Amino acid sequence: MDILNALLQGFATAISPVNLIWALVGCALGTAVGVLPGIGPAVAVAMLLPITAKVDVTASMIFFAGIYYGAMYGGSTTSILLNTPGETASMVTAMEGNKMAKSGRAGAALATAAIGSFVAGTIATVIVTLFAPYVAEFAIKLGPPEYFLLMVLAFTTVSAVLGQSALRGMTALFIGLATGLVGLDQISGQARYTLGVPELLDGIEIVLVAVGLFAVAEVLYSALYEGRVAETQNRLSRVHMTARDWKRSIPAWLRGTAIGAPFGCIPAGGTEIPTFLSYAAEKKLAQGENLAEFGHAGAIEGVAGPEAANNATVTTALIPLLTLGIPTSNTTAILLGAFQNYGIQPGPQLFTNSANLVWALIASLYIGNVMLLILNLPMVGLWVKLLKIPKPQLYAGILIFATVGAYGMRQSAFDLVLLYAIGLVGVVMRRFDFPTAPVVVGMILGPLAEAQLRNAVSIGEGSAMVFLQRPMSVAMICIILAVMITPRAMKYRAARRATAG
Repeated sequence: MDILNALLQGFATAISPVNLIWALVGCALGTAVGVLPGIGPAVAVAMLLPITAKVDVTASMIFFAGIYYGAMYGGSTTSILLNTPGETASMVTAMEGNKMAKSGRAGAALATAAIGSFVAGTIATVIVTLFAPYVAEFAIKLGPPEYFLLMVLAFTTVSAVLGQSALRGMTALFIGLATGLVGLDQISGQARYTLGVPELLDGIEIVLVAVGLFAVAEVLYSALYEGRVAETQNRLSRVHMTARDWKRSIPAWLRGTAIGAPFGCIPAGGTEIPTFLSYAAEKKLAQGENLAEFGHAGAIEGVAGPEAANNATVTTALIPLLTLGIPTSNTTAILLGAFQNYGIQPGPQLFTNSANLVWALIASLYIGNVMLLILNLPMVGLWVKLLKIPKPQLYAGILIFATVGAYGMRQSAFDLVLLYAIGLVGVVMRRFDFPTAPVVVGMILGPLAEAQLRNAVSIGEGSAMVFLQRPMSVAMICIILAVMITPRAMKYRAARRATAG
């Protein structure tokens, strides 16, 4: 009953005219971001982070959330019509969706993607509503040793799962941790790694790092390395589904939601794994005529399942973000930075200290899902027209927006130099396939992990045995070791089998 009352209060806040407008703008912008190839929600949220200096906290978090899950809806449009995923989550959708478009069934593919996203997003929001408060209640019982190990778990999973190699992931993480240490020491007040530059005494702004690594690096990388490829667009048929399409899509939506929802709750590195798992499950369960369509004419289940899985994942990813302060993807890492810009630290106390904000945000997810269904089904033709914006003008606009936003925070020329230096680091990282999310995670969670480690060692009176004296922290250590050892053990075993065979 308490949850229902809190949710109703959240709706009362979320349906105020100002918040509704911010939700609509966020959803529309998110859809546009999803449609445009190469500009994911992480880039969009990073680019718009400077607005946190001027906009009310509830309105801006509703706005960012709208961009976040709006991009998941929009990404399917380019995947289906152009075979160009606007977002990595839409890669799997392109496999069957584009074949459906070539077979003259683009409308059915777009319809099942939009409705599947709505169904999965709504179910996942119900899961967030029901379970997030209990996760927060449990998390309050954790002490500094458990919190430190929880952050170590976030470091190991994010750096090991994101990107092609664990070594590159760890390198990116250590860059983030080192960046987070710049500034004044939290306890002694001593300057650390400032190189005698007064501007660095306050530390490096997370906004600068996020905008530099995502928005500026994206533009510079495209200018330097991406070739000009002629894109062919499939004809857009009427957006509707036949009775047979509905019959095949509904079970796929439910299965996709069931696969995607748990992945959002664990630091498992985004939406790629659940979408591929959903696609594999649909292909395995398909029979006869339906199975024959996979890889040839395009099977509607191959669009419905993965689209539901990716929306369920991005929605339930808010559970670890809000209750534990742990981001599980690029975008949630930047959302964590947005919270911190307001002096709010997501974690177990958030549901107590900022209850109005949290429940307004959860209520906005329900409203946003309805808005996105309306924006995506009747207006799909409008979103496709965005693809006609020439790349040079589009990227120039992003660069101008990012530069003005970064300069507007402190009116500091040093910030602009730093922004472009970080952008160049981002280009190098992309060029050599280093993941960027661990940098942001390391920078945000690094100082928090340091504080919890110091508190834990103080509790243990200088002894590291404090981590082995509590059942929960021992369990965390076992999970961390499993995350680090299991993939390598499986890889080694597979290699042994290959040489033996």
